[in-house]
Amino acid sequence: MPLLMERLGDIAVLTLSRPHARNAWGDDFNDGLISILPQLEADRDVRCVILTGDEKGKAFSSGAYLADKHTHAALEPGQFIEDLPNSRKFVSNLLSEFPKPIIAAVNGYAIGIGCIASASCDLVVASEKAEWRLPQVQLGILPAYAGAARLARLIGKGNAMRVAMGFPLDAREAHRTGLAQWLVPHEDLMDHAMEVARTIAASAPLATRLVKESIDRGMDLPNIADAALVDAYRFMVLQQTEDAKEAHDAWRDGRRKPEFAGR
Repeated sequence: MPLLMERLGDIAVLTLSRPHARNAWGDDFNDGLISILPQLEADRDVRCVILTGDEKGKAFSSGAYLADKHTHAALEPGQFIEDLPNSRKFVSNLLSEFPKPIIAAVNGYAIGIGCIASASCDLVVASEKAEWRLPQVQLGILPAYAGAARLARLIGKGNAMRVAMGFPLDAREAHRTGLAQWLVPHEDLMDHAMEVARTIAASAPLATRLVKESIDRGMDLPNIADAALVDAYRFMVLQQTEDAKEAHDAWRDGRRKPEFAGR
């Protein structure tokens, strides 16, 4: 399988691996996510996921695997309508709907669907060699499933328009505009991504899940009052967890390190 998975304690590292084509995206990557993510969701010991590209490919993902003649092939109208429910399995949905935090460790080109995938993760650690592009207009198409609109919510309309018109966004600009939360030397990328993941994994897992849900769902609500109201229920539920009691007891017991059980 070209999507590789490695378990490092309570962290899972997923690697897009098609090095001979700079980790170009094929259906097999999507199939790998469809297969692996439910397993990681069900595994209570996994608390954070890192998504990166095979370093041998010198990229995060260079976009759609155009060497496959079926890539971007048009469907007949009837087939398109019947296939439309599969849009729920598009990479942006797979990553954003995954309930645990996902970190993109972007180690080079993140082009086309690679750009969309990284922007669909919850946090981005960028190598100084990272670069984002959406070249779809040059292929006579557009970024699929609201790829440009998703980017606009992260870095603003003008910056998203620039990328969607085919202009590159380098690592420094990605960090400045908020697409990447950390910018690090290339050789430090995975160490830093692991440091971020370990910090998340050491937190209360039910709380990190609901923080992700709060932000993702809150951005889709029309006003902050509705977002605040829904968060009141999330807060109430978390107050009743064993982890919340453990964290408060640990603070009162001389601020010892809490032991979270995810209950």
